[in-house]
Amino acid sequence: MKKKFLALALTAVMALSLAACGGDTQTSGDTSTDDTASGDGQTYTVGIIQQMQHEALDAATEGFQAALTEKLGDSVTIEFENASGDPSNYSTIANNFVSQGVDLIMANGTSALQAASTATSTIPILGTSITEYGVALGIDGFEDTTGFNVSGTSDLAPLEEQANMLHTWFPEAQTVGLLYCSGEPNSQYQVDTVQSYLEEMGYTCTQYSFSDSNDLSAVATNACAQSDVVYIPTDNTAANNAELIGNIALDSSTPIIAGEEGICKGCGVATLTISYYDIGYATGEMAYEILVNGADPAAMPIEYAPQFTPKYNPTMCEALGLTAPEGYEAIAE
Repeated sequence: MKKKFLALALTAVMALSLAACGGDTQTSGDTSTDDTASGDGQTYTVGIIQQMQHEALDAATEGFQAALTEKLGDSVTIEFENASGDPSNYSTIANNFVSQGVDLIMANGTSALQAASTATSTIPILGTSITEYGVALGIDGFEDTTGFNVSGTSDLAPLEEQANMLHTWFPEAQTVGLLYCSGEPNSQYQVDTVQSYLEEMGYTCTQYSFSDSNDLSAVATNACAQSDVVYIPTDNTAANNAELIGNIALDSSTPIIAGEEGICKGCGVATLTISYYDIGYATGEMAYEILVNGADPAAMPIEYAPQFTPKYNPTMCEALGLTAPEGYEAIAE
């Protein structure tokens, strides 16, 4: 009788033990389900360095974020940092992202790209709002790929067409001032190239460079006073101070041809522009290919805007008594 009772007791203990093991197995199964809730369970962290805040760069960042979140949803964490145009912030932000071990860095603006490229040679880097990657990264004979961990999109509108646009608007002008920030290599590249086209057309050109926003007002005043028309390239510092430049131009009745819509909206009469949202979105698609499909940025060609739109600023044109040629679209207020 004692043996029978002991056997029953052991059976009960084993049943309880099996039930406990079954509970552990179920818990493990729940964990596995959570891990696969977002596909293969892979998550990504992307750091964004935006050089400063202004309309064009903001639009590029917005497009980039939209593309990544549409494709990756909750599987991607985006950490955004705005350097506010302070050179000391560029490298600090880039180095912080490297220390965190982010999976990819998006650099919005030339100085931001240079800082990111200096900070890491292993983490993939994508640039946007970059005019000319060979100039920005010091690559001799640059064609379409960098050969290292950097790729991205360009905001370059055809410079010969910009020079032709200036001639269309102001065929009788004699002197052209080229206003730009000397701290932005891509701005120097643009004014040098546009100047060569303009001089072939018979214009007398003078470059007016400012080092930062502190001396911009004085330099812009000289450029407007000494020129029949002023050209400003896709320059981040100029874009961030476009309204200031616009007031100076109105005081001297000097028209400005701008390299992009944001600058033109603040101070210009006409521009040949692109959609910064679209190039930002294209950069996000490139990021997806790198993160998910293993694409190598070293072999990814730089992408360019698919179309360019001639636009004019109705407010500035009215103030200066100018009428836009046919084919120009008004910039929305």
